[in-house]
Amino acid sequence: MIKFVDLFAGIGGIRKGLETALHKNGIKFKCVFSSEIDKKAQETYFLNYKETPNGDIREIHQLPEHDVLLAGFPCQSFSYAGKQKGFADTRGTLFFEIERLIQATLKKPKLLLLENVRGFITHDSGRTFATVVSHLNSLGYQVETLLLNSSNFGVPQNRVRAYLVCSHHEHPRLSIKSNLGASDSHQFRKTIEQNDLFEMDHEIRYVRDIIEPQVDPRYLCSPTFMAQLKDALQGKPFESLHGVRMIDYRGGNSLHSWELGTKGHCSDEERALMNAIIGNRRKKHFGSEQDGKELTLEQIKTFWEDSNLESLLESLVSKGYLRLIENKYNPTCGNMSFEVFKFLDPDSISITIVTSDAHRLGVVQNGLPRRITPRECARLQGFPDGFILNPSDSFAYRQLGNSVSVPVITAIFDDLIRHSNAPF
Repeated sequence: MIKFVDLFAGIGGIRKGLETALHKNGIKFKCVFSSEIDKKAQETYFLNYKETPNGDIREIHQLPEHDVLLAGFPCQSFSYAGKQKGFADTRGTLFFEIERLIQATLKKPKLLLLENVRGFITHDSGRTFATVVSHLNSLGYQVETLLLNSSNFGVPQNRVRAYLVCSHHEHPRLSIKSNLGASDSHQFRKTIEQNDLFEMDHEIRYVRDIIEPQVDPRYLCSPTFMAQLKDALQGKPFESLHGVRMIDYRGGNSLHSWELGTKGHCSDEERALMNAIIGNRRKKHFGSEQDGKELTLEQIKTFWEDSNLESLLESLVSKGYLRLIENKYNPTCGNMSFEVFKFLDPDSISITIVTSDAHRLGVVQNGLPRRITPRECARLQGFPDGFILNPSDSFAYRQLGNSVSVPVITAIFDDLIRHSNAPF
């Protein structure tokens, strides 16, 4: 009987991965303690495990005896998407609550699995990670760190996470090695096209494999947004949106507010000029700013020769697509609240799901654009369809964006079991 505790449990994704591996290998198990501070996540956890996790870990003083400790400790402090404050952020200090509870346990667990974002490894030039490993070593644990991409484990999502496999008084025995996988959905497609699928050593799944055959009409894009998309596509079918991102400060496979007409319809010339400005403002001879440089009229004339340039610029300023400050033009870019900010390519993998935007990923199905459903979002994380989601779509999306990819956890523990790591 394997006894385990589930700290920073969320909705129980790490637990689901462990239990799947144990069940697969015929090993009995029991969760003897769980902790999660978020009330809505506690609700989802209860729906699936009939247990309500304990709350704030800082108010927990002792853990029952156990063999395995699971902890997906808060990642916002180390995330590239956050401010990367690390231990300067109170959430970053919560690792030391894990240390405190292990220290207070008379018989230390034989295995720990800690999960965090990729940025945790490199934060503060690696000093944050080195501090954590040093403290784990002082507790008697040897640490194997894995950087793994969910897309290599039958999950159609580009999600790289750090997994710290910690074994008490011996080095973990693993055959799994770090693998960052494809850097994005385009690279994923290229990799698949260049390799014989029969030579791949892992299951390949695509976005199309997680799409529900029929969905509630409430997930369809609004008539207004559909009309904007149709205008931007200029006669091309909605299927042309596969893999397209809605973003103003990048070119490439993207659509912009001026093509969608969110602030007013733009002529073909105005669209072309805006795209030319976006494409040229990042060139080094105009400046080294990361997202581009404000351009003067004379600079714009170096790549746009039409005589009506000034009237086009005036029109774009009046509509709000450009700003004119001190005789320099700059696109009015920002965090646009489009219903969908990225349409997934059914023949590739999803971008990384995050808490803030999981509800704004889209697909085109039966010729119509729509948002992905919470169940599809759960499938992008590898949750089985039997896993009960929060009844509120809003909370379901947020919880799934903050969760783990279940099959990755299962693969790690299956590997540990096959190599006879204690306590298996």
